[in-house]
Amino acid sequence: MAEKSGADILVQCLVDLGVEVVFGYPGGAVLPIYDALYNHPTIKHVLVRHEQGATHMAEGYARSTGKPGVVLVTSGPGATNAVTGITDALLDSIPMIVITGQVPTQLIGTDAFQEADTVGITRHCTKHNYLVKSPAKLAEVVHEAFHIATTGRPGPVVVDIPKNVQIATAPYTKPELKVHASYHPQTKADAAAIDAAVEMLAAAERPILYTGGGVINSGPQASALLRELAALTGAPVTSTLMGLGAFPASSDQWVGMLGMHGTYEANWAMNRADLILCVGARFDDRVTGRLDAFAPNSKKIHIDIDRSSINKIVDVDVAVVADVASALDDIIALWKQRNHQKSDLTEWWARIADWRAKKSLDYAENGTEIMPQRAIADLYKACNATGKDVIITTEVGQHQMWAAQHFGFEAPNKWLTSGGLGTMGYGFPAAIGAQMGNPDSITICIAGDASIQMNIQEMGTASQYRLPVKIFILNNEYMGMVRQWQELTYESRYSNSYSDSLPDFVKLGQAYGWTGIRIEGPQELEAGIRQMLETDGPVIVDCRVAKLSNCFPMIPSGAAHTDMLLDPSQVEGVMSDEAKALV
Repeated sequence: MAEKSGADILVQCLVDLGVEVVFGYPGGAVLPIYDALYNHPTIKHVLVRHEQGATHMAEGYARSTGKPGVVLVTSGPGATNAVTGITDALLDSIPMIVITGQVPTQLIGTDAFQEADTVGITRHCTKHNYLVKSPAKLAEVVHEAFHIATTGRPGPVVVDIPKNVQIATAPYTKPELKVHASYHPQTKADAAAIDAAVEMLAAAERPILYTGGGVINSGPQASALLRELAALTGAPVTSTLMGLGAFPASSDQWVGMLGMHGTYEANWAMNRADLILCVGARFDDRVTGRLDAFAPNSKKIHIDIDRSSINKIVDVDVAVVADVASALDDIIALWKQRNHQKSDLTEWWARIADWRAKKSLDYAENGTEIMPQRAIADLYKACNATGKDVIITTEVGQHQMWAAQHFGFEAPNKWLTSGGLGTMGYGFPAAIGAQMGNPDSITICIAGDASIQMNIQEMGTASQYRLPVKIFILNNEYMGMVRQWQELTYESRYSNSYSDSLPDFVKLGQAYGWTGIRIEGPQELEAGIRQMLETDGPVIVDCRVAKLSNCFPMIPSGAAHTDMLLDPSQVEGVMSDEAKALV
C-alpha cells in the first residue's frame, strides 16, 4: 500500500468527506498542508485576511448550506485568533472543523516559536478537540471529527496537527467510522415522553410554540414539521433570535420574536400560556428575564437533542430528548393517529389580539432623519421586490435587533446572526461564507458603524473572490447598544461609546474596488437601496440614521419578561446594582 504524508492524508480525508471550501490563512506550521492543497483543485481555498474572519466565514457557510464549515490556520497566533469564532460556533451550535498547525512534537512544551497549547486553550470552547501525534492516526481522527461536529447538537471540533506529523508518512485507506464509546447522541424520543406531550397539547387552552435555533440546525424538514404542527394545533408561534425563519413571519399564527427586544404580544403570550412547547430553544436569560416571574402558571415541554440543556435553567414537566425533526414527526403522527382536533382557541387569540393592538414595534418619524427601523423596513420591501433568494447576516448591536424586528423571514437558513456570544465582527465574514456557499443569492450584511470595523479587512477577501456581498451600515456614529444602556442605566454618561474618527466608508469601499453609496436623508433611502441591490459586485452603503434612536420594546435587565418598556417615556430612575450586573 502506497504511503502518503500526513498533509496528503489530511487533504485526501477532506476530499473523501466531500469538502468543497476551506477558509484559511497560511503560516509556517501548516505549509505542508498548503503544499498538499496545491495539488487538489477540487477543494477551493479562500484566503482570509484574519483567522477570526475564517471562522466566521465557515459559520456563515455552514448555517446557510447545512454543510460543515472547515477552517485551516497555523499554530500560535493563528490558532488563538480563531478562538472567538470557535466559541461563537459552540454557543450557537454550528458544525465546524478547525484544523490548526502545531510545532513539531519534540518541541511541544518548550515555548517554541509560535507555540500555543491549542488543545488546552480550546478545551472549553469546542465540542471536542484532538492533538494528533502520528500520521497513522490522522485519517481516523479527521473522519471522527466531522462525525462529532455534525451529529447530535452540532458544534466546533479542533484538530491540532504538529508539523512533523504533516511531513511523516503512513498508509492511507478510507477508515471505517469509529467513535468514542461515550458518544451516542439520542436522536429518537422516548415514546412515553411523546405520548405525554401530545396529550398535554390536546388539552391545552392557551398553548404556545416557543421555538429556537435547534429547529434550524435540525434541517429543513424540522421547519416544515413545525409549520404542520402549528396548523394542526392552531397555537401561536414565537421564536428566539436564533430561530427566525423556521416559521414564516407572514403567518397569522406568528406573534414575533420574544425576549429582551421581542414583541409585547410574544412575551405576554409566554407569560399567560397554560402550556409552553419549547422546540430547540434553551430558556436563555435574554428570553426569560427574571426567572421567578417567567411563565409561572404554565406547564412546559422541552424538546432538545442536548440532554444537559433540559432543566438547566427552567424546570420542565416533560423532557423530550431527541432531534427536533424526529420528535416533531413523532408528535404529529401520534396526534393524527389519535384523531385529535384543533382546540377552540378563540378566547386565547382574542387576548393575543389585545396585546398585538399595542403595536409594540411602531416608531415615530420626524421627516428629517432616517429612522433605523424605517431603513430596515424599506430594505425588506426592496429585497422582496427582487424576487430573488436573499440571505441576511448581521453584526451585533442595535442594528441586529432592528433587523430581527423589522425584516420578515419566511424560510430557514436565511438569517445568520451571532446569538449566544454576541460577537461584533461576525456578520460581514459570515456574509462572505454564505455568499461562497450560495453564489446565486443576494447576501447582505446589516451592520453598525462600530461593529463593521471589527473585521472590515475582509473586504479584500470579497474583492479577491469576486463575491457580490452587500454591506448595509446603519451609521449613528455610536456603539449604539452600549450608548443605549449607558442612557438607561448610567444616567446618559456616554463613556467611550461615541465612534470618533470614523472612516469615509464610501472611499474605503472604493479603495477595495467596491461600489460605495451614501444615503443621508429619508428622500434618498429608496433609491439608495435600489442602487445597492441592482449593482453588480460588492457594495458598501453608509446609511446615516438618527443618532440617538433606541431599540424598543425592551425588557430591562433584572425585570420580568412582562415588564417591557415600549418607549423612552417609560424609563424611570436608575437601575439597581443587581440589575446593572445583568446588562
